[in-house]
This record gives sequence, structure tokens and C-alpha cells, in this order.
Amino acid sequence: MIEATSCGGVVIHRGKILTLFKSYKNRYEGWVLPKGTVEEGETHEQTALREVQEEAGVRGTIVRYIGKSQYNFTVPDDVVTKEVHWYLMAADNYHSRPQREEYFIDSGYYKYHEVYHLLRFSNEKQIVEKAYHEYLELRNSGLWVNSRKYY
Repeated sequence: MIEATSCGGVVIHRGKILTLFKSYKNRYEGWVLPKGTVEEGETHEQTALREVQEEAGVRGTIVRYIGKSQYNFTVPDDVVTKEVHWYLMAADNYHSRPQREEYFIDSGYYKYHEVYHLLRFSNEKQIVEKAYHEYLELRNSGLWVNSRKYY
């Protein structure tokens, strides 16, 4: 068994959530959240911010840690157990640019109910649900400001 750790972000601007559409040689297609592998010497926070920047061209600001998800997948001759640490992030505009080198062909900000139905994986749907609930609590209490540094 191979163990892997990734980090990513649920990025929100004005109530809408950033998602990416990945299409890999017609074998893998679907809407996902930006995330990626922790590189040597990086903190989880640095990884999450870097991956959001690389995959979507978005400079996010971490608001808070929202939890982790775990899943398994198979590779030739082995099973990978992946743990993903997620951060609620703010963006200061709607601009995004999908990273073509990683087979992302579209990106954008969508309403919560749209994202929930677009996302391919149930673990990402659960993280979005938790992140959006926390976003609403912060917004309703007057603590959500898109350009402010939280973390």
C-alpha cells in the first residue's frame, strides 16, 4: 500500500465556489476542486495555496482549515491511500485560468447548488457542504471579507 498526502482549497468569491473540469485522454472527465501533492519542505497551507494558484490561476487567501477526506484508488500492482487536507479560501475576483498541462480544460465560479451537482466525487461534495456552511456563518456574522488575510 502506498500512502499519499494532498492539500486543496474550497475557494469562494461573492458566494460562488471555484471548480475545475478535467479531461484526461477521454478516460477521466469530471468537475473537481483544486488540490495536489505536498512537496518536500512545504506545509499543508503552502501546498493548498500553491495548488490553487497552479491549477486555477487563482491567488487564494486561507480563511481556515475545514477538514480532511480520505480515499483509495488502484495503480498497477498496488493500492494508494490518499489523505487530502482542505482549506476554506477567499479570492478577490472571479478570474481563473485552468492549467492545461494537468488536463484542466475549464474553470469557473458556480453557485453552491450547481457545484454540489457538478462535482464528480462524493468526498468533495461533503467538503464543499462543510466549507459553504462555514462561509455562510462567517458572512452572516460580518467576518467574511474577501481581501482580508485570515490565517
